[in-house]
Amino acid sequence: MKYQCRRRVDKEDEMTCLIKGCNFVLKNIPHEAFVYAKHADSEFRFQTTNPDIFPYLLVNIGSGVSIVKVESEDKFERIGGSSIGGGTFWGLGALLTKTKRFDELLQLASKGQHASVDMLVKDIYGGSYGYLGLTGDLIASSFGKSATADKDFSKEDMAKSLLHMISNDIGQLACLYAKLHNLSRVYFGGFFIRGHPVTMHTITYSINFFTKGEVQALFLRHEGYLGTIGAFLKGAEEDNPNQYSWGENYAGSSGLMSVSPDMNPMQRARSGTFPFDMLEMDRLERQLVNLPLLQDPSSYIPDTVDLTEDALAREYWLYCFEEALDGVVKRAVASQPDMPEAALRAEKFRQKYRHKLQTLRQQPFAYGSLTVRSLLDTREHCLNEFNFPDPYSKIKQRENDIALKYYQKAVKSLDELSWEEKQFALVRGVLAGNVFDWGAKAVSDVLESDPEFGFEEAKRQLEERPWLVDSYDQWLERLKGPPHKCALFFVDNSGVDIILGVMPFVRELLSRGTEVVLASNSGPALNDVTNGELQILTERIAAMDPVIEAGLREDRLLLVQSGSSSPCLDLSRLDKVLAMVVRERQTDLVIIEGMGRAIHTNYYAMLSCESLKMAVIKNSWLADRLGGKLFSVVFKYEVPAGKPNKDCGAFSPS
Repeated sequence: MKYQCRRRVDKEDEMTCLIKGCNFVLKNIPHEAFVYAKHADSEFRFQTTNPDIFPYLLVNIGSGVSIVKVESEDKFERIGGSSIGGGTFWGLGALLTKTKRFDELLQLASKGQHASVDMLVKDIYGGSYGYLGLTGDLIASSFGKSATADKDFSKEDMAKSLLHMISNDIGQLACLYAKLHNLSRVYFGGFFIRGHPVTMHTITYSINFFTKGEVQALFLRHEGYLGTIGAFLKGAEEDNPNQYSWGENYAGSSGLMSVSPDMNPMQRARSGTFPFDMLEMDRLERQLVNLPLLQDPSSYIPDTVDLTEDALAREYWLYCFEEALDGVVKRAVASQPDMPEAALRAEKFRQKYRHKLQTLRQQPFAYGSLTVRSLLDTREHCLNEFNFPDPYSKIKQRENDIALKYYQKAVKSLDELSWEEKQFALVRGVLAGNVFDWGAKAVSDVLESDPEFGFEEAKRQLEERPWLVDSYDQWLERLKGPPHKCALFFVDNSGVDIILGVMPFVRELLSRGTEVVLASNSGPALNDVTNGELQILTERIAAMDPVIEAGLREDRLLLVQSGSSSPCLDLSRLDKVLAMVVRERQTDLVIIEGMGRAIHTNYYAMLSCESLKMAVIKNSWLADRLGGKLFSVVFKYEVPAGKPNKDCGAFSPS
């Protein structure tokens, strides 16, 4: 969205802008807040986005310190502060070390040994003071040794001691205010922190020490942008920016750089607001909310594997995405045959995305927790930046046209089966259709080398039962009971998948008396079917199939966009209209199809109703890791734990 520039400059209240910006990033950017753990395998532990962000304490450390209690979008109060802050560190540091640049002071501090200057508990008592619970390495007096030692102290040691003194003081002050106001969420921001590891570690240690672990010190990836974002939101109030959802554009954002002062000296030398050079946000067309059927939205984590913590998996998937680049570039160019400059734009995309992958190899925490989903989304963002919004458009059109020719024959053959044979054939159909995924290299290689590879060939590729994850018997038993009231089906690919796999399955649900909501992507991603495409396909199928036609006409079959433009699925960021439909229809079954939506994401998602997750594993490395093989099947039917399934008289497994 573009805003027209105005000639006059409006002055806004600094604190109001700061709080608006903080509320904005906490609500709109997944993995915005993190805990810093210096000695852990992964030094950043990112927090899941929670729509209920209030109340919280914001400790803003600039020249001094302001401590603000935030209770709602528009209600906040400065409850305290201190004159000892970033300006104190800079000023005293300049006097002690003759170093005038803030970044250079931080650089010195990172190399110093504060124990050379500070008096520790063990310097007084010869060890720890167990009776009072004080360890020997605890600072008893900042700069305490400088009063009696007859020697010069290094600039590095003095800078480190000063940084510890100020950080500890701020941490203790924050603890006291958090306890006084009974707040467990304390966010730290401001120019003083700037992602510096010693500062974050000292504040974290101080908070843990004084609250005995009851309060966590939380830091923000975009803390340097809070005031700027707030000022933008104030200026855009006439457009009511809070009515929209927003997302970070990974193609345009620099990402969180390494906090090591030695790894990125030029990053710090540029000064400004470390750790970012640029933040780019997209205003999404739809407002996004939680799926109402999430069992516990506050603990929901979409992604199955955190590549930030799993080094082996991280290296494999980074290699996998880099290896697939040539194919993506080829299809991007082919999608725009009438544009001679497409090849040049595609090459720029290749360079940009490869650079992103190289950055993530060095700094996997750049955009929060690194996952297969974030790698896919970053690729989509880069494609869009170079005007390739739908590289698979030609492939989708061709495969849709071919699959439609076989629809009536597929339905006729299903109707000739006995009831039990038909249920199994319907499931195998969905699974076989899901094989047709151009995002999986093992499949795209087959489809490119063998254009005749079709639905029946895909069925033969599937593993025989028992499958890798096999709840089919429980599903079949459930089908012998009364029909579900309404099924929400998150669909995956165009072509064979949606037409010959999903639609016959939907047809059967409708025939049982179950209403069906088909949720498809709002925007293109790989060869996934979009809502606009699904509308056209369903009308064409309805012209051939009276069951589908009646479902549409009687409003028992609804097509709703999910709000996503990703091959994966985040159930905490769905179209608000879809959430409303789910409530109104009293949805009691959620079906999630595909490797991206049901394995890379949502494999462990807990819902408050029955759920069915179906996917074919089309990656040999992932299959091996899960104990299966290429084209292994995941068929996971779940009933909420401890909740009786009244329809079939069974309890879910514990």
